[in-house]
Amino acid sequence: MRYFDFQPEGVENCNVKAYLHTSGDSREMEDRLLPAMIICPGGGYGMVSDREAEPVALEYFTAGYNVFVLTYSVGEGAKNFQPLCQLAATMAHVRKHADEWKVLSDKIAVCGFSAGGHLAGSLGTLYNEQKFLEVWNRSEDIRPNAMVLCYPVITADEFAHKGSIKNVSGSEEGTEEYAWFGLNNHVDSTTPPTFLWHLATDTCVPVENSIAMAKALSAEKVPFELHILPEGWHGMSTCTKEVGADDAYISRWVEWSVTWLGKTFGFTK
Repeated sequence: MRYFDFQPEGVENCNVKAYLHTSGDSREMEDRLLPAMIICPGGGYGMVSDREAEPVALEYFTAGYNVFVLTYSVGEGAKNFQPLCQLAATMAHVRKHADEWKVLSDKIAVCGFSAGGHLAGSLGTLYNEQKFLEVWNRSEDIRPNAMVLCYPVITADEFAHKGSIKNVSGSEEGTEEYAWFGLNNHVDSTTPPTFLWHLATDTCVPVENSIAMAKALSAEKVPFELHILPEGWHGMSTCTKEVGADDAYISRWVEWSVTWLGKTFGFTK
């Protein structure tokens, strides 16, 4: 494994950890171009969770992906599209270095958890929105090729995780600015294929968030896969002992998402 940190070009106050396959990892990976995964941990746009960072990265690395974990701006720094610009810059940076890092530039997915799911989902739904483009003002291809959204914050309605939407919008509930960040309202036919999973008993980010996203994707005939698991709690990450949420039943989401990505990208390790 080649492991290093970098800051994407053109943005500040963020960091990306890269986990790249090298020729020494295995004969199968030698000189092979691989798909990539960019991971956005959660934290309500108030912090960035370590539990949803490296443990997740290593799962996708083991599945044959080159992986990048973004630590983005939070709190006051979450306003004015700053986290989304940082994620967009990460996507642009990875594509720019695709040959050097042996990445398939047309097979780059984003994966996000909770508010990180909102950030990942924002790249797939807002990348071509004029309001964002006025801030981004760059020409690189930043659309992800697929999205994996894990108990994501999606809506800005009665089921919203209010803290996340207030942080990212910089506005109060009930305002037009707050409501604009409901991602289900921005889905169109160009939204990337999406894998969603959520817990029916999530009391922090209600399952209605993933249901709303699935309905929006279905209406636009965007391919998606949705798993609603019967019980558990918010923030279970990989559902292993390492993250303090050991649950073999729920941890199947990792395998399911890898299988779905493989089918979507036409990739096998």
